[in-house]
Amino acid sequence: VTALTLDLEPAFEVEQYVFTELPQAGLDRAGFEAVMGAAYSVSLFTDWGAPGFRQVWVKRRTDQPYAGFDRAAPAPEAMHPVPGMPAVNCTGQFGVPGPWHERLPHFRAEFMPSSGAELQSEYLLPLGAAVDALDAVDGIRDVIAPMLQTCEIRTVAADDQWLSPAHGRDSVALHFTWIPDTAAVLPVIRRLERALDGFGARPHWGKVFTVRPQALRERYPRLGDFAALARELDP
Repeated sequence: VTALTLDLEPAFEVEQYVFTELPQAGLDRAGFEAVMGAAYSVSLFTDWGAPGFRQVWVKRRTDQPYAGFDRAAPAPEAMHPVPGMPAVNCTGQFGVPGPWHERLPHFRAEFMPSSGAELQSEYLLPLGAAVDALDAVDGIRDVIAPMLQTCEIRTVAADDQWLSPAHGRDSVALHFTWIPDTAAVLPVIRRLERALDGFGARPHWGKVFTVRPQALRERYPRLGDFAALARELDP
């Protein structure tokens, strides 16, 4: 790297609110996009033990309008996305404003993130397929739930990075935090990938997946270009 230009965002503050028990039934595409667009950052959490989302994490910029969130009840106490884990690990809730770097992460930098003992998978799909994909996952929740600690659903803007799972398309990300048992989890991941097969799901490169190379080449249209560039510059 011989030169670098930074596109900087001026510092801003964020307020974080947590809500509980958002129904999945009746959530169509417009409703899903309204939920996810309710604030600067919105995450849904579920353990797929039952229909619906156990928690909704809403993070609003204090310098942008906010109409509130009336689709679920406010959490009565501080929450952690993984059931049974202490909420003290999490960043400030109940609308207490703080710097962006202390609110946009779910977990405080000085505390253990997530559960600490886990496997992870994540798949990014076209945003328009979100509701159908969630219905497909809901259809196999009896398979998923016993191996799962929590699942986070979020949205990601399109970008132009060759190997990005959000390359060229606004995306919905389905993130799965599994129990730390590879032998037990891998068959569940294969079953999940079959359920998502028709949606062009792109796996996160740094997490656990079993998608075959041919499918990866189809889902990452610049993968061949990247491989050629790597051979040219770094054989």
